[in-house]
Amino acid sequence: MIPVTLLTGLDDGFRGAVAGNLLAAAPRGVLVEYDVSALSTGSVVRIARTATGVIDREVITMDHPCVSCALRGSLVQLLASIAAVEQYDVAIVNVPTAGDTHAIATEIDHDTDLRVDAVITTVDTATATADLTGEELVRERGIPTAAEDGRAIAEVVVRQLEYADAAVLTTDDDRTRALIQAINPRLLVKTSPAGLLGVRLHVPGATVEPGSIAAPVDGRTFVWQSGRPFHPERLYDALEDLVAGTARGRGTLWIATQHRSRLSWDSFGTNISIGVLGPWLADLPADRWAGVGQQHQARSALEWHPEHGDRASYLSLTGVDLDVRELRERLDGCVLRADEAVHPLTDPFAAYLEGSTAA
Repeated sequence: MIPVTLLTGLDDGFRGAVAGNLLAAAPRGVLVEYDVSALSTGSVVRIARTATGVIDREVITMDHPCVSCALRGSLVQLLASIAAVEQYDVAIVNVPTAGDTHAIATEIDHDTDLRVDAVITTVDTATATADLTGEELVRERGIPTAAEDGRAIAEVVVRQLEYADAAVLTTDDDRTRALIQAINPRLLVKTSPAGLLGVRLHVPGATVEPGSIAAPVDGRTFVWQSGRPFHPERLYDALEDLVAGTARGRGTLWIATQHRSRLSWDSFGTNISIGVLGPWLADLPADRWAGVGQQHQARSALEWHPEHGDRASYLSLTGVDLDVRELRERLDGCVLRADEAVHPLTDPFAAYLEGSTAA
């Protein structure tokens, strides 16, 4: 079995430098890299090399120009062949920016001859805060990706951070360190990749449960909850203000006009996604509760309401210098008051949620 280290990050140059440092620290290591500059034409070049030279080069052609598809289609086969010759101690995969590290790691772990030891993300402290709290899209940055990729830069970076086991920073910046550790408290944060090879850091299956919230962190993560539903129009009108200055938002929504649907909140920078998680536990027979996330089940057991059951809203917002008082007042003001009826309300979310899992 050969251990695999996956390397991800937004900046190609810094990620490549870290990859080179990792390879230099592994005399019997192999580095797998991808040239995705011609992705739009359906072509990706994969190169595997050791410290002494190239041992494999392949041009991958695809009908659909997708970075993750290019990696997943042949990467496991290559890594298995590297393991089979029994000449190498570790494989390092430099994953292009738009690649889905979670999907790649899952596929690698399904092969009995391979094991993901660590997922490392690289972070440029000069741009991290702006990248995490902004609204720029991946395609606007000129990052090679599929034409239909509508993700924001903030989502790409947050996903990289949330799934990573360790982060390597360009400089030891306290502000960046605090922000990324608020996004992922289990991150091992370093300013050098030294010591990250040969250490088993990765836990397969460690993902963020849809609809869950993050733990509160003073000045970085604000947590709010309510046992009353949101007024749909007031919440819709407040969305832009709620995410201003935030990097990550997570949670579950109860909207008065969506009484049967448990909704998820996922925000990345100023980009918000609201989707349907499914019915509330209160509307499900007990034998179907196992299909609902464990965190939601545990929270519901502690906070079950005699009338509303598990219906409630809870959100966590992580960012830079959050105005907690303003956020609390904003959210409290979006809640349906006791003297307000539901039936005459207009629901601006309905058009997005009907027949879809995201808004």
